Amino acid sequence: MDITNTRKCETAFRNDRGHSPQEVLFCPYRIAPLGAHVDHQMGKVTGMAIDQGSLLAYEAGTDGTIELRSLNYRYHIKEELSTSFLHKTGNWTDYVRGAVMVMMRRYGIRHGISGILEGTLPAGGLSSSASVTVCVIRALAKANEIAMSEGELISAALETENEFVGVKCGKLDPSCEVYSRKGHLLYLDCLTDERRLIRQPEASRPFRIAVLFSGVSDSLVRSDYNRRREECARAAQLLSDYAGLDRVASAGQRSLRDVPEDVFLAYGERLEAPLRKRAEHYYSEIRRVERGAEAWGKGDIASFGRLMFESGKSSIEHYECGSEQLIALYRIMTETDGILGGRFSGAGFRGYCLALTDPDRTEEIEAHVREAYLKRFPDLKDRFLIRFCTSADGVIL
Repeated sequence: MDITNTRKCETAFRNDRGHSPQEVLFCPYRIAPLGAHVDHQMGKVTGMAIDQGSLLAYEAGTDGTIELRSLNYRYHIKEELSTSFLHKTGNWTDYVRGAVMVMMRRYGIRHGISGILEGTLPAGGLSSSASVTVCVIRALAKANEIAMSEGELISAALETENEFVGVKCGKLDPSCEVYSRKGHLLYLDCLTDERRLIRQPEASRPFRIAVLFSGVSDSLVRSDYNRRREECARAAQLLSDYAGLDRVASAGQRSLRDVPEDVFLAYGERLEAPLRKRAEHYYSEIRRVERGAEAWGKGDIASFGRLMFESGKSSIEHYECGSEQLIALYRIMTETDGILGGRFSGAGFRGYCLALTDPDRTEEIEAHVREAYLKRFPDLKDRFLIRFCTSADGVIL
């Protein structure tokens, strides 16, 4: 898909203001085939950007006014740069407010922006919030002549979600949206920031990426996402206490990365069931990431896909996430010929599943999944969608 053909925000900007925008910025959405729910525990993850994402048609202001509206959501924002941005609204503008506050605190920005945002897919599991945040931060940096490194951009986006919006996510989302390159799998160690771009061998089996929107969206702030993170941290602290570990916490508090797997094997039975399950998912997912990176590098897409299905099963049974709709969609994928592997996309409490698919069976896959899913959830007929994508470059500064 050529993203330049979808720039409705550019047309809307021109219609509103009578002239073209200064620039149209694009930040891709991301998928994470393996590495579910481990980035906030300083684990190891994989990811890639896709050819869908957020666009921002904007111009720099001569004063401190921030004026943005979205083509996808109600509400707009028009305020002066001031502490008023500390006010949270509970809607999409909080990501803008958070980005502005971070940029004010870090760089003392004085010039605002005016523009129109557009998302090419419904929100809910492809890190659209991080994508919007990255677009806004980049526009503010350009308007204020601030040169940001890739690491600074990722850090600012993460601070926006963690400290202002209140989603205690890890660095997976913005990292994938910035570091990814087309035709490669990003391998990222969230503790050390070690990263590798693993090229897909030319001789490997061809595939297409499918993103399947369940038709259900909800805010992560209102989901059990933060509770799961707290459960992981609690499991890490208890395991450390049982083993008498005296180690420095990796991110200001204990994470499961601080606890060797042999400690879990020795003391895991002492944990109450929910905490034990969260830890079991973490350690098994780290093994899947390592095996998956090796399989990808060898061009073994079939093995990589099987690991994705295993990841999805662990997310349901051990991490205990997934709405009724997402779980049904995952199970349909496991029974669909031509789907090589798949799992929930994003936090797994609403939104999307993702899959690697046989490119020669696209129509057959779409027809089968749609029929099976809508037979169970007919009320979602007008919201359910499948989009077949390719990998893409992340943001290039």
